[in-house]
Amino acid sequence: MSRSSLVCVACGWQPADDAPYPFACVRRGQGDGEHLLEHRLAGDAVLDHNDSANPFVRWRESLYAWHAARARGWSDADFVSLVQRLDNAIARVDGHGFAITPFGTEAALGQRLRLELWVKDETHNVAGSHKARHLMGLLLYLAVVEGGPGSAAAPGAQAPLAIASCGNAALGAAVLARAASRALQVYVPPDAERAVLDRLAALGATVVVCPREPGEQGDPCMRHFRQALARGALPFCCQGSQNGLTIDGGQTLVLETLGVGAPPLDHLVVQVGGGALASASVQAYARSQARGLVRQMPRVHVVQTQGAAPLARAWSKVRQRMAEQSETAAAALAYAASHRSQFMWPWEQPQHSVASGILDDETYDWLAVLRGVAATGGSTVVVDEDTLRQANRLVCETTAVRPSHTGSAGLAGLLHLQRQGVVAAGSRVGVLLTGVQR
Repeated sequence: MSRSSLVCVACGWQPADDAPYPFACVRRGQGDGEHLLEHRLAGDAVLDHNDSANPFVRWRESLYAWHAARARGWSDADFVSLVQRLDNAIARVDGHGFAITPFGTEAALGQRLRLELWVKDETHNVAGSHKARHLMGLLLYLAVVEGGPGSAAAPGAQAPLAIASCGNAALGAAVLARAASRALQVYVPPDAERAVLDRLAALGATVVVCPREPGEQGDPCMRHFRQALARGALPFCCQGSQNGLTIDGGQTLVLETLGVGAPPLDHLVVQVGGGALASASVQAYARSQARGLVRQMPRVHVVQTQGAAPLARAWSKVRQRMAEQSETAAAALAYAASHRSQFMWPWEQPQHSVASGILDDETYDWLAVLRGVAATGGSTVVVDEDTLRQANRLVCETTAVRPSHTGSAGLAGLLHLQRQGVVAAGSRVGVLLTGVQR
């Protein structure tokens, strides 16, 4: 079969075939370019095997980990066995492993909104959110390159894993690291929830609280995280800028929605913090469209809070350049890719929000997300606190799902879009309820 590859979208750099940890472009941090690694899937890869309720078995050929295993002499059965062994270990830690999560219409909520509303419920996934999906793709890759076909982990010493997170991503990382017997360093803000910190401690993670220094711009947790990488830790994270392979596992969420035979959506509304979920959603749709599984992509709208909206600011800068230079969106985004500092920089004074999980100083996967917004005729949405609370109440009043305010922020974006007249009555709209209320 043809080969999958990792390619930097800015400069075209590709890691060597035998590079063990090809997580980021070697030119990342040099100049003002946005050097992001993208997994370009082999043209003859089978996207949907339709042979398992485990997404990492069913959509295994969408994962770079599968292609890396095959290149190292593994059989397909070897990889499936690896997934099953790791999933069993995850179930022993968290009570259950990975399975396809519900996606369907919510009649009562849709009727309130006068829409055909399709909801993806991730609140009962591993560790209570979608974040573990991203990390499972990474864990499988590590197991492939550090071990043989017969083992789920490499023998001997292993580099510690590291992540910066305020909640759900850290919990997902801690569950998976515990299942694989890996050391994990977690960098969290001072206002991280006590329940999250207690669970991280119970799972054996090393937790470092990272206060913001006077005058500091940018997330102090990310500063400590990058320092850990410089000391030899591996990026076990949900930022594609730090580990391009994290997007692979996240794509299984959208692939699941397409695998149930649902009608095509007019709009998809996705909450954005660091941006990996939206980036994964856009790429999964693009892959599926290229293979004829969907006729066209929905309009993708991405949602941030008033407390920190660097992605909306970046899109405004792109649109400004389009107008001033009479450029297409593709041309303006190509310029942005090599002039990052003019479009994406840390939010100067992040504020508190009930949706704290999307209160990122920067949208790390901004370029991939905005390319998806531009390609689909979508938009960026900034919602206020009242709308975030209203959306969460609506979900709890009309469905059996109990998401956090972060988890229901996509619905808040939909309410805003309706008020603006962007989403018309009767439209078919998808939202993602991504994290459980703790």
